[in-house]
Amino acid sequence: MRLLHTMIRVGDLDRSVRFYCEVLGMKCLRTSVNEAYRYTLAFVGYADESEQAVIELTYNWDQKQYDLGTGFGHIALGVDDIYARCAEIKRLGGNVTREPGPVKGGTTEIAFITDPDGYKIELIQMRSAKAGLGSP
Repeated sequence: MRLLHTMIRVGDLDRSVRFYCEVLGMKCLRTSVNEAYRYTLAFVGYADESEQAVIELTYNWDQKQYDLGTGFGHIALGVDDIYARCAEIKRLGGNVTREPGPVKGGTTEIAFITDPDGYKIELIQMRSAKAGLGSP
């Protein structure tokens, strides 16, 4: 088995696709429209689904906003230069909610941003993340 995707519901599909593609540098890999059940899916990621997990953005045509609830935590993305990436995200209009720096009591460098619907995305400096990925 392998992880295929994480699905999140969004209130404006075009806005969300722009954010994930233009601000975070992902590609829109495919879309699917279901007129009978009134929803559209967009799959975004850094590589094809055959290579790695992606994010499924689900847009229900009659729903413009969602309660994020308390069960969802965040999506985590590894980045090579967390400081430059956060500066670029801000320049592109993204919302950095926790500036980059080490976690309290540790050395792993992280930052947090939110997408247009308010979902949290953690950015982790790759040299810090490699230990958790099983790399030396």
